This record gives sequence, structure tokens and C-alpha cells, in this order.
Amino acid sequence: MTKSQGSERVHGWGRFPVVETHVERPRTLSTLTRSVDAADSMIVRGNGRSYGDASLHRDRVIETTRLDRMIAIDEASGQVIAEAGVLLSDLLDTFLDRGWFPPVTPGSKFVTLGGMVASDVHGKNHHGAGSFCDHVDWIDLATGDGKVLRCSADQNSELFAATCGGMGLTGAILTVAFRMKPVETAMVRQKTVRAPSLSHALDIFERSHDWTYSVAWIDCLASGNKLGRSAIMLGEHARIDELPVERRKTPLRRPARKAKSVPFDFPSVALSRPSVAAFNRLYYMAQRPGERLVDIDPYFYPLDSIHDWNRIYGKRGFAQFQCVLPLESSQEALETMLTLLSKRGQASFLAVLKRLGAESFGLLSFPRPGYTLALDFPATAENLSVVNELDAITADHGGRIYLAKDACAQPQSLEAGYPRLDQFRKVREAHGLDKRTGSLLSERLAI
Repeated sequence: MTKSQGSERVHGWGRFPVVETHVERPRTLSTLTRSVDAADSMIVRGNGRSYGDASLHRDRVIETTRLDRMIAIDEASGQVIAEAGVLLSDLLDTFLDRGWFPPVTPGSKFVTLGGMVASDVHGKNHHGAGSFCDHVDWIDLATGDGKVLRCSADQNSELFAATCGGMGLTGAILTVAFRMKPVETAMVRQKTVRAPSLSHALDIFERSHDWTYSVAWIDCLASGNKLGRSAIMLGEHARIDELPVERRKTPLRRPARKAKSVPFDFPSVALSRPSVAAFNRLYYMAQRPGERLVDIDPYFYPLDSIHDWNRIYGKRGFAQFQCVLPLESSQEALETMLTLLSKRGQASFLAVLKRLGAESFGLLSFPRPGYTLALDFPATAENLSVVNELDAITADHGGRIYLAKDACAQPQSLEAGYPRLDQFRKVREAHGLDKRTGSLLSERLAI
């Protein structure tokens, strides 16, 4: 962000699109509440790690990163109460050495607690643990007009369901109470399996439900009988007796890691088809099958070791496409998508496949039973056209797009994928939130 004539240029992690707007950064919950009350319309933003335009507003953005106080932890149950601006990285630094780990974690630890609720984030364990809001006991929500409401499954339950996955469109999340999970060590027992094609990959996922974590890197440029070849990483939290002897005295210690940085915006040739295809071949061969112990950070947050990795996509930024497809149509839809990418030569540097489990209670929550595919593309006109084609394939196969990643879908994509959208709208209207909250995303998708 850079200041310009009293306003700031603000963008999401994809650096596309960019908006010039007024930004407030309150230091206390009461100040945040007053800012919400005073705003004609606004969006609350965490650390700006949603990829597209979900945390952007033309007139007013209220950022919560200074609201970073941890209020309490119950060491018996693992319940943590914290302000919405607390970063997941700070939660890890504070509680992992006490033997507590987030019940669900996205692929970056530089997200805020409020953002995790607003996006109802999922992780590599969704097939067993559900999404983050399945582990939230309650939230305090400022809805404007001086109102602060406690929301849970039992109190203001409709507003709770609208807020969990509601992309900040129900007001300002002030505090969150959620349950951590106990772990013995700060290491993961990882099993790597190569899948020579998409059908092999899906079969491995279906046979690996007993593993707590599973995720696949997928070669989106492979074709023919190699279409969808993947490297699947299964994971379990390591027990103390599985650690090397030298690590057993301090099993919860995380090794110090010095993050690298991307110092400049990469030229477009860096992510051309030949360079990405060469990388994909080398990466696939480098994923040696078998089991080994790895530290928590490289397993859950591999890209966090490179600060500003979004600069790899150049000055224009990038768009991420992510969808979830029903089990019954997943293979056909994924084959259609991967064939399209291979024929077009559109190179996605990052391509991730995961198996999702039960649908969340959140009215606009993304996960549903099936497979989710995430792809990154430099934000060129040609690539954005491909993303629109992928959106159409998703709709044709009964899937849905992920609002926390989206930057260019059309309203029909939202309508097709979210059957509880009208219920969400009614909750917003009932509390006057359709007038007080908004974003470029809600404007574009006519939410």
C-alpha cells in the first residue's frame, strides 16, 4: 500500500484489482465499533490475504491488524478467546509450545482470526475436521447503529451462519472464541505418493481417508495419459516416540527459519509455458515416494518461507481460480479443466488439489463434499478469459467458486453454486447490513 492524497492504494494478495480508498486502523475494539457505526458503508479487512476484491471498498476500509490482543485460553479445553486482528502466526508462536495447534489451518499463517471466520477457511484436513467455523464457539459482532451481538449456534444463530463464510458482509467481527487441538510435537509424519494421472490421484485420495491431512500438487500442463499427474502429501502430527532422539527433549520447538524475499516484480517470461512446464517436470520427479518427518511450517505453510511471493507474477498481479466440485462430477470436470489448460498452454505456477468433506453450516461457506482445485494465473486479459471458462465449467458440473480467492466471476456463477444465497441476503436485510456493509466483490457479484 502507498499513500496518495489522503487515501491509499489497496489490493488483496493477488495485487489485482487495486482501489484507492480511505483506510482506518483502529487500536481498540470500542474505536472499531464507533467506526462501523459512523460509516455509511464500509468493509472490514484483516491482513489483506484474500486474493481478489473481497476486502476492498470504494470509500472506506477498516483494517483490524492493530486489534491483536489474546484475551484468554482454557488449558483444559483448548478454547482461545482473541481479538479479530490476531494473526495465525502469533497464535502458533504463543500456543504451539504449550501443545496446542489450530483445528483447521489455511495455507498461510499470515491471516487474521477474523479473516479466518469471514472466509470460513478450510485446510488439508477438511475431509475429517470440517472448516474453521466448525470449531468456533462464538463471536462478538458489531453490526452498526451501536449494536454488538454475541453470535453462536444458540445465540443469533442466523447471523452466526451468515457471518461464518460471509466475507465480512455482516459487520465487524470483534472477538472470536474457538477450540485448538492438542499435539505432542511440532513435526509432521509425511507420506509422499506419486500419482501418474488424475484418476490415480483421485483413487489415492479416496483410499487415504484415515490420514488426517492430505493435499496434492498437480501438474496442470501434463497431457495425454499423464493428464493430472500429481504428488500427494499425506500427513499426521508426529508423536514424541516417532521423533529423532535429539528432538524428544524439546518436541514442540520449531527450528528458527529465515524467510527469503522476492525483491522485485518478476518479468512475464518467468511464468511462461516453457519455464513452468520445466519446473513441473523437475518438481514431480523430486517428490520421492515414502515417509519422512518434516517440520510443521514447511508442511502447512510452504510459501510463507518466501515473503512477497506474489511479486513472482509481475506488476499486473495475479488471479486465483478455486472451485469445489461434487464427488459425482469431479473427475469429468477436472479432466475438462486440465485439458483446456494443456491445450491453451496457460501455465499455472501453483496448482493444488484437495478432498473436501461435509458442507459447512455457513450460508456462504465454500466447502462441500468433493474436490477443490486451486490455480494461479498472471492477470492478463487472456488468462482472465480462461478463468471465466473455468468458472463456466464449474457451474456446468454443479460446483462453486471460492469467494475468498475470486476476482472476476459473474453473478450467475454465484447463483449457481450457492443455494443458500437468498437466505444470506434476507439475514443481511433484516439487520440493515445490506446498506452498511459492502465490497467490490459484493458489488460485482450482486450479493
